[in-house]
Amino acid sequence: MSKTYEEINDKIKAKKAVVCTAEEVIDLVREKGAEKASEEVDVITTGTFGAMCSSGAFLNFGHATPPIRMTNILLNGVPAYGGLAAVDTYIGAAQMTEDPAGGYGGGHVIEDLIAGKRVHLRAWGPGTDCYVRKSIEADISLDDINEAYLYNPRNSYQNYGIATNTSSRTIYTYMGKLLPRMRNITYSSAGQLSPLLNDPHCDVTGIGTKIFLAGGEGYVAWQGTQFNTANEEVNGVPVGGSRTLALIGDMKGMDSSYVRGLDISGYGTSIALGVGIPLPVLDADVMRRAAISDEEIFSDMLDYSLPSGRKPMARYSYAQLRSGKVEYEGRSIRTSSMSSYAGAKKVAEELKDWIEKGEFTLARPSAPLPREGRLKHLVAKE
Repeated sequence: MSKTYEEINDKIKAKKAVVCTAEEVIDLVREKGAEKASEEVDVITTGTFGAMCSSGAFLNFGHATPPIRMTNILLNGVPAYGGLAAVDTYIGAAQMTEDPAGGYGGGHVIEDLIAGKRVHLRAWGPGTDCYVRKSIEADISLDDINEAYLYNPRNSYQNYGIATNTSSRTIYTYMGKLLPRMRNITYSSAGQLSPLLNDPHCDVTGIGTKIFLAGGEGYVAWQGTQFNTANEEVNGVPVGGSRTLALIGDMKGMDSSYVRGLDISGYGTSIALGVGIPLPVLDADVMRRAAISDEEIFSDMLDYSLPSGRKPMARYSYAQLRSGKVEYEGRSIRTSSMSSYAGAKKVAEELKDWIEKGEFTLARPSAPLPREGRLKHLVAKE
């Protein structure tokens, strides 16, 4: 039995749609099979909540009197890009203040704005005949500025490598603090709740798909940077980082409880975002793919003490990783997650609630994401 977007949206508007989270469908499919479950369920909600460094926000401040063309911009001391039109800017989540030890960056600015806090703006410009002012200071909030929207070039990574450290010293990475001689392991994925692990080949996720983004509505704008389809697959999903999504959404409709500026010790600043994608149950194949469990999703462990040339050392399922420890060559090693499974579950459940209440309908993709994509590497000049 197949369904259409129109049929599912009609049920949503009538508040009759049956919605399950990706966690809930695992047991449902085990009990009833994918065919029967697909007849009963209309939408599956997914979720993830973790660090997404390749994120940022476009802001338009509006013109002052007299006006200024801003070429150098600071927001709470964090540099923003000045190469756009006069009062437009882009602030990156990983941009830091001039004092990297301060632990405050672009992700914190974005969180503060969404939380309704005031942010200090300082800007300079060359002064021209049409933009005569050369400097300006102001305290701004999200309500004071014109457009403010997240545009994130790479979010919702489809799986990721597991990190450890075989060296004799502690190292600090975007995967967190890694203790010497493999005394800990870190990983970063929502596993069985993760959007692109439940739709591994982007069969129902495409350009124009409407999503949950940081507590508000957003859209898939394009494939994300470093979009890669060439990784090995096990049980139909990649082992390691593969597909990614570029996402866009209006900051003025977002909720700061799904946005967190991060200070990753010894590495730098970033942002954690809650992202959820609804999967329309068009047929049993959608249900079958979304019923994948942590026991069936694997990732490879890599030695982050090597600056390059990292090779897989071992392979673990997310069920093993979430148990708190794994075995490696006769040793028991503690594991911890860089993403929040509880946060991912909250995202999936809130999106489910929106759909059940008829507040969120599905958008058919206007174009598919690429079926093929491979990573290129930068070659340094000799």
